[in-house]
Amino acid sequence: MLKSGPRVATVSRTSSPPDLAEIFDPIRQDLESVERQFVRHIESRVELIPEIGRYLQTSGGKRVRPALLLMCARLGGYRGDNATLYAAVVEFIHTATLVHDDMIDDSVIRRGRKTVHSRWGNDITVLLGDYLYIKSMGMALTVDSLELVRLLCDVTRRMIEGELYQLTKVGDVDISEEEHLEIIRRKTAHLFGGCARIGAMLGKLSEARQLALRDYGINLGIAFQLVDDLLDYTADESVLGKPVGGDVREGKMTLPAIYLLQKAGDSARVLLDAMVRDRRFTPDAWSELRALLTEHQVLDLAFERAAGFAAAAKRSLQGFPPTPELDALMALPDYVLARDR
Repeated sequence: MLKSGPRVATVSRTSSPPDLAEIFDPIRQDLESVERQFVRHIESRVELIPEIGRYLQTSGGKRVRPALLLMCARLGGYRGDNATLYAAVVEFIHTATLVHDDMIDDSVIRRGRKTVHSRWGNDITVLLGDYLYIKSMGMALTVDSLELVRLLCDVTRRMIEGELYQLTKVGDVDISEEEHLEIIRRKTAHLFGGCARIGAMLGKLSEARQLALRDYGINLGIAFQLVDDLLDYTADESVLGKPVGGDVREGKMTLPAIYLLQKAGDSARVLLDAMVRDRRFTPDAWSELRALLTEHQVLDLAFERAAGFAAAAKRSLQGFPPTPELDALMALPDYVLARDR
C-alpha cells in the first residue's frame, strides 16, 4: 500500500523560500572564515588543484552542511577555531562526493556551470575527488580528536556505500520506497547528521542532545533530498541550474516515480520501463509522465513525505534553550521545503 506520510501543519510549501542569508546571519562571520579556509587548504604546488578548487568554490553552493555544524556548535556555546576547521572539512567531503557523482551520472551541468569532469575530463576528476577526501581527513587530524575523525570516516564510508547501493538499483523500476530512503540516508542524510553531531560534540552537549541534533540533521537531510527529487520534475531548468528529468534519464526511480507506479499501474509502468529500464527518454514521454504525475497527485504525496521529515527535524529541537542559532535551525526545514533550486 502507498505510504504518503502524515499531513503536517507545522511546515508548509510557500511561494518563495525563507532567505538563507538571513537564516545564516548568526554565523555569517564563521562562514566567511570557512570560505577562507577552503581556499587556503586547496592550495597546492600542482597548479591544477587550486584552479579547480576555486572553480568549485565559486559555483554557488548553499553551504548548508558547514552552517549546520557551526550552528550546532554555537548551541553548546562553542565559538573556537575548530568549528570553522571542521566546517571546511565537511565542505571538502561534500565537494568530493559532488565531483564523483557528476562523473558517475555523466552530468554535464551543475549550478548553471560545466561539471568538473565535462571541463577537465574523467581522469582528473577521479583524482581530484580522491585528493579532496584525503585532504579533508588530513585537515581533521590537525585537531587532537580521534573520536571526530572516526565519525567523519564513518559518514564518508556510508556515503560511498550509498553510491554503490544506488548503482545496483539503476534501471530497477520496482525499487521500494524504503530502498530509496536507505540510499538517501547513506548518500545525503548521514552527512547532515554528522555535521550536527560534530557541532554538538564541540559544544560539549550531553549525549542525549548530541543524538537529538544528529536526528535533526538526518531528518533535515532526508527532507532536503526528497525536495531535490521533486525539483527534478517541477523546477524551472534555468533556476535549477541543471536539466530537469535527470533522474529518469539516468535510470533512477525517486519518490515521485515510485508513488506513480503504485497509483497509476500499467500506464505508468509502460512509460517508466522505457525511460528508466531501457533508457529511452523522449520529450513526448516526459510530457506524458508529467501529466500522469499531475493526474494522480503524486507530487503532493511526495511533498507531504518530505514535510513529514522536516517536521520530525523540528521536533528533535524540543527542549533546547532559545537562542538565535536555535531559531535558525528551526527555520532551515522551512527553507528546505520551499526552495526552488
